[in-house]
Amino acid sequence: MDMDSATAVAAPTEYRNGPDQILPATSFKTSDPDGVIQLHLTEEGPMSEQPISLHTMMQKKAENYAEHPALAVKRDGVWKYWTYKDYFSESRTVAKAFINLGLERFHGVCIMGFNSPEWVIANFGAIFAGGFSVGVYTTNSPEACRHLADNCQAQIIVVEDDACLNKFLAVKDFLPGIKAIIQWRGTPSAPGILSWAELIAIGLAEEETQLNERLSLSAVNQCCTLIYTSGTTGHPKGVMCSQDHLTWGGGQYKENLPSLRVAQEVVVSYLPMSHLAAQMLDIYLAVSILATVYFAQPDALKGSLLSTLQEVQPTCFLGVPRVWEKIHEKMQEAEAKVGGVKKVIASWAKSHGLNFYNALGSGRSLSLYESMANSFAKMLIINRIKAALGINCSHIFISGAAPISKDVLEYFMSLDIPIMEAYGLSESLSFSSMCFLKPQMFKLGSVGKILPQTLARLESFKDCQEGEGEICMKGRNICMGYLRMPEKTNEAIDDDGWLHSGDIGSFDEDGFLYITGRIKELVVTAGGENIPPVLIEESVKKELPFISSAMVVGDKRKYLSMLLTLKADIDEKTAEPLQTLTPVCQAMMKGIGLHIQTVGDALAEVDKNPQGALASAIHEGIQRYNQEHSISNAQKVQRWALLPLDFSQQTGELNNTLKLKRTFVMDKYKDIIDSLYNTPDPWKPSKL
Repeated sequence: MDMDSATAVAAPTEYRNGPDQILPATSFKTSDPDGVIQLHLTEEGPMSEQPISLHTMMQKKAENYAEHPALAVKRDGVWKYWTYKDYFSESRTVAKAFINLGLERFHGVCIMGFNSPEWVIANFGAIFAGGFSVGVYTTNSPEACRHLADNCQAQIIVVEDDACLNKFLAVKDFLPGIKAIIQWRGTPSAPGILSWAELIAIGLAEEETQLNERLSLSAVNQCCTLIYTSGTTGHPKGVMCSQDHLTWGGGQYKENLPSLRVAQEVVVSYLPMSHLAAQMLDIYLAVSILATVYFAQPDALKGSLLSTLQEVQPTCFLGVPRVWEKIHEKMQEAEAKVGGVKKVIASWAKSHGLNFYNALGSGRSLSLYESMANSFAKMLIINRIKAALGINCSHIFISGAAPISKDVLEYFMSLDIPIMEAYGLSESLSFSSMCFLKPQMFKLGSVGKILPQTLARLESFKDCQEGEGEICMKGRNICMGYLRMPEKTNEAIDDDGWLHSGDIGSFDEDGFLYITGRIKELVVTAGGENIPPVLIEESVKKELPFISSAMVVGDKRKYLSMLLTLKADIDEKTAEPLQTLTPVCQAMMKGIGLHIQTVGDALAEVDKNPQGALASAIHEGIQRYNQEHSISNAQKVQRWALLPLDFSQQTGELNNTLKLKRTFVMDKYKDIIDSLYNTPDPWKPSKL
């Protein structure tokens, strides 16, 4: 049976028991904008909870905790607050305005801008009005904006400023369905663009009748939010999320993290709201536990995040690996300036901090001396460091979206910042497995155990390694499908509701999940060997601590090679990588007898002395990986090349969630890659 015939038809108008109704459905998937899905409801356990709508969830919070602060943003040096009553009321007002402006059910409201109260209120306004909330990354090109707006049949565009506005104006002629554009910051520079104040005025002037009618038609098992994939393998796909996904999912985060306290948690929102992990934590979990969400400044990742953390003192903090790695690098730079007794004391304190978490992970009890030493280390050193970072009040630290190195995790654990890794996709409601700060509930390098609300299994594929397979998941957290993409939906979700993630993983004897790569990222050598590149890249980076990014190449080639970048400073205004090496990297260069301060100097050194100190250090580090970590000759790295700049989102090598865009890198550096296979290896005598 094909997907279309297995999917229930759109809800007839006689179904007017919304917003909490469940419409009849016979399939776990759909790609139709008005399609409905069968929910994975069970008689007991995490999937047995009664579904509710986002409107009902928000309404209950607004009624029971009306004056509790929900949102805060600093403008003109002053924090402005929204209570939960304000949050719900303004979301309804915006929904009424959207309906007045012509938003029809099952059409998109594109939201483009940095995280803000207006972003999340527009999000709820779109959903309450029966439309789709569609986050658009601020880094998207005008053409990418056009694709998203066309795919979701957007009728309303909400942007932060002129920069975002101009991207949509550039393609507006190709989007005849657009009925209104709203700009929430600054004065609109183009005619016909509404300000946020004008939008609110329109909504306040409207009666409740039409909004209540829309809500009566709403169902918890229909789409309300679209999360677009990064598009690294083609056009971005619109991941369809139902209201049940978001309300039930937010509640499950709360259940999985019992240390979360109702009406006491503080969150700093800075990761892009267009990504589901940020939405789940900053919007839906936050509402579920009545957290107060403080929005960082738009230049958070360019330098201002630290000052916001210091001022706000969040109790929970989510970071993608790239964020944790950059914090790690900055802290190493600061440590390099400390010497003498202070350095000895700091090293002693960190060793006891790490010992505490190693013992906790293994289930070992600390001795009286170890316990006292750990407490003294916190008091003397570690608490001061956490206070300087603005996270001394935080009790939950999470990393997700991509692998993070064991060295980085151990470093932060030594400072009493135990980062718990999590795994999931937009298609699986973000996190599906997670490490927990409990005895024998976390292992470094693992993404934890499968969460109770998710079923998981490994499915073998051609040439996969023994014990490995494609991670497949099933449950109430699996998305509806991809909007208007039935073939892609059927590829990802089978008829029994199993999501095929495309990720390769394995379980150990204790049930911990390890991610070893993605099927689409496998490097297939000329000899037919399938090589997962991520573990190789992480191993080489560990051997070469002055290397920032590493990428394996060798598809359809006789052997593997590697592209490398050096750790360099970042432009604070543009977030682009600079030529100047970081102080720590420069110190490492001095350690091998070189006074190198820029990437250009390093390239010149390698070019001039292909068997000199720097080239030798890199070669020896790769050889250590080859001898100690490679599991076959096919997985050994034979050649390498230094690149002229580090990878970044601004220069195109990283996507919006800071994951590596391998195809882009291979196209950009095609000539360098070709040279790794067409020129003699300086470490081997040329054949005459």
